[in-house]
Amino acid sequence: MRAAAVIPAFRERERVGAVVAGARRHLPEGAVLVIDDGSADGTAEAAERAGARVFRQAVNAGKGAALRRGYEEALAMGFDAVVFLDADGQHDPASIPAFLHAAEEGGDLVLGTRMGAVGSMPPLRLWTNRFTSWVVSRLAGWRVTDSQCGYRLAHARLLLTLDLRGARYDAESEMVVKAGRRGFRIVEIPIETIYGGETSKIRPLVDSGRFVRMVWRSRKWR
Repeated sequence: MRAAAVIPAFRERERVGAVVAGARRHLPEGAVLVIDDGSADGTAEAAERAGARVFRQAVNAGKGAALRRGYEEALAMGFDAVVFLDADGQHDPASIPAFLHAAEEGGDLVLGTRMGAVGSMPPLRLWTNRFTSWVVSRLAGWRVTDSQCGYRLAHARLLLTLDLRGARYDAESEMVVKAGRRGFRIVEIPIETIYGGETSKIRPLVDSGRFVRMVWRSRKWR
């Protein structure tokens, strides 16, 4: 399986280089793609110095838009699968081989789950993850324990059907729901999430509203 990494990045100049370097250890040359989502702090330059292929969004369009741009670029390059991970250092690139193994064993969508070791997860985030995962599981027809985790792998055969519409964090739930409803196999693997004092870019009220809108729109998905 020839896989690429897609790393959406917004104002992550200090951290993105280490993530790129870690991902490159496990993937072919030229297979680490960073989508700079309208940053003005040198994020793109830091990613390029670390060896990534960088694609720049002219304005900040949101994580969902960056994910879509990333997998479209990866598919155009002929990759068989895409590993998505965040640029802020919370996702350890050393787990990439585990995602690849799960995909080679038949997983079309391989989700990282942090629910086996939640000791360092902020309580509000833990409660939110459990609730949204329950909702997404009902919508997708598959039981998932950590639907909001951005560390995941998607096979090209899934990505070619996705037509993601969510522009921000709701896109990750949309991916799970559409994969489940379209008969793709969803599996989970345990991962560790590294909390280093970074500021979350999630806006609770706004992004909760987007999640509710995703649930409403999903009535029409097949």
